[in-house]
Amino acid sequence: MRITEFKRKDRLMVAAAVGLGLLAGASAAWAQDDGDWGEYHRDYRGWRYSPLDQISTQNVKKLRVAWIHQAGEIAQGLQATPLAVGGVVYYSASNNRVFALDATTGEEIWKYIPELDPIQEQSLFGFYNRGVSVGRGKVYVGSADGRVIALDQKTGKELWAVQLTDPKRCNGCNFTSPPQLANDVLIAGPTGGDLAQHGQIYGLDADTGEKLWAFEVLRDSPESWPGDSREHGGGAAWLPGQFDPESGLFIMGTSNPAPDLNASGRKGDNLYTGSILALSPKTGKLVWHHQEVPMDTWDFDSQYEVLMLDKEGEKVLMHLNKGGFVTILDRSSGKVVNVWRLAQNVNWVKDVDTKTGALVGRHEPQMGKPDVFCPSVLGARSWNAGAYSPQTGLWYTNAHEFCMKVASGKQDVKDMAFSQPYFGVSAFDFVPPPDGKASARLAAYEPLSGKQVWSVDYDLPGLGGVLATAGGLVFNGDSHGLVHAYDNRSGEELWKFNTGSGIRGGIISYSAAGKQYVLVPSGFGSLFPGFASSVFPAFKDIRGGAALIAFVVD
Repeated sequence: MRITEFKRKDRLMVAAAVGLGLLAGASAAWAQDDGDWGEYHRDYRGWRYSPLDQISTQNVKKLRVAWIHQAGEIAQGLQATPLAVGGVVYYSASNNRVFALDATTGEEIWKYIPELDPIQEQSLFGFYNRGVSVGRGKVYVGSADGRVIALDQKTGKELWAVQLTDPKRCNGCNFTSPPQLANDVLIAGPTGGDLAQHGQIYGLDADTGEKLWAFEVLRDSPESWPGDSREHGGGAAWLPGQFDPESGLFIMGTSNPAPDLNASGRKGDNLYTGSILALSPKTGKLVWHHQEVPMDTWDFDSQYEVLMLDKEGEKVLMHLNKGGFVTILDRSSGKVVNVWRLAQNVNWVKDVDTKTGALVGRHEPQMGKPDVFCPSVLGARSWNAGAYSPQTGLWYTNAHEFCMKVASGKQDVKDMAFSQPYFGVSAFDFVPPPDGKASARLAAYEPLSGKQVWSVDYDLPGLGGVLATAGGLVFNGDSHGLVHAYDNRSGEELWKFNTGSGIRGGIISYSAAGKQYVLVPSGFGSLFPGFASSVFPAFKDIRGGAALIAFVVD
């Protein structure tokens, strides 16, 4: 049964007006109030930086809990980045539950609980949801059963829902991340890179839900996809893209091809998997692309956030790939400017050419012969984003060091069970790096050169999104449930608080009624902890949960 409840229409009508104004003729990034967090990364640049400074290095020790909201569903934890617009907080929880809350008290204004196709419960990628988008008087959310849904921003009433993928044909091609606005076009990418399917990215009319275009992630080319490999070559776009209002382009990464760890049947570059794409939002036409991992045979998606920065007057993009390398691209052409290494343990290639991005000295899994590859399929960092501060010019990100022991294996698509992943392995395990034990850190880097400025060691990988603020602070949540505040220049810890469950979502900051808040999604989940528990046994002891916790200084 679908449930929508709402209260306090007066406050939400104000919020809706703000939301409409944010996107009147241009990106929300241009008109956003300093106190709002109106997009997934706050704005199109991907910085996750709040210009608020009421909470600072001088008073952060006085942070206290202002309010707590329980999502009521703890399966897979709380993986969303909440939004805050016009005094209202919007967020999603597992099974696509959506909430609108008073930003000062946490009181529910409305909630939406969709009726989902029960078949999604069989999916490897079911349950969890990474957030919503707000604009044009609507709240948009993707669903676990292959739909994009628009809700009325004032009431939470469902306005329309569009079925884009068929869960009975591809159970796992669903929408775990929020679709993103590019003016009047809504762009959504599904999961499914690990499945024997054919991925697409969709452009919708943001007002009506009409499908405007579909971009084929798997290029129609026999050189790129020999034989029938394209028919079941995977390819997805499961994290949010970013609309650049300066260029008018929508930047989006794509996932791995399938089978993930066996490329013997797809000996080509497998475009456009493992790539950064620049698309025209109106038409879905490809303007430029850069493929980071041709013929990926390690499951090294190119999905993570891009930072939009200026380098000596040139506009560039910075992007981290799961394989542990950061690539700097010219924003207008996709040409490589530089490449640097984030991961300390890398052996899947000897190097990446810093001028072209070409892989040098590939080390690939072999059929029936287990070998160690670093990093693992879980990457040098998880999918939740880092943060950039213009105060320091530094990028703050979680990272971890562990590897995988893999042998490729044959997997016949015709013999696969429904919803079965198309991994193509005969042996697989997570193992420590050859040079020591598995480790994790939060580190600060100069984003264009890769110079590390400071680092804080963790005993478990940090899996949440980082926040930087104008108060000279960096906030990060750890997998035990502690949220930490650090000095952005030195890495000195200034404050911490135990939220009760591991942090998997994105931390944000906003202001309401004259006060700055820090908002932390607490609730551990996803496949990562279970997979990595062989190298990080403490993952087995982390409690579940799903609570949104707001902090304030009196």
